[in-house]
Amino acid sequence: MPESPAVPAARPTPSDPAELTAEDGKLIILARGARGRVGAVEGAAVRDQDGRTYAAASVSLPSLTLTALQLAVASAVAAGASRLEAAVVVTEASTLDGAGHAAVRDLSADAPVHVAAPDGTILGTVVE
Repeated sequence: MPESPAVPAARPTPSDPAELTAEDGKLIILARGARGRVGAVEGAAVRDQDGRTYAAASVSLPSLTLTALQLAVASAVAAGASRLEAAVVVTEASTLDGAGHAAVRDLSADAPVHVAAPDGTILGTVVE
């Protein structure tokens, strides 16, 4: 069985919050809803090249652990997305998880990743 690539350990720190578009605001609502429905640690939402959105919550099972952002990206890819326009993570952390960040960058080198607090307040944006 081939080894899976190492997950980046870096936890990007969001810079000053970028100005949100109305569509990015919708991503925050979707991410908060995904997190709240199951009481997850994180919620995330992404928007693909066609404007379709995908929301997910973090998963922690004995045999499977995924960040909310990884699962949102995986859902987009499974639905045929080839590029992401933007992403949002709703979390209590002050940094973006490295694995979720890497998943977004697999599809888009320049999509902003907005990090928001559980109340929806934007903490910052990762653009690198």
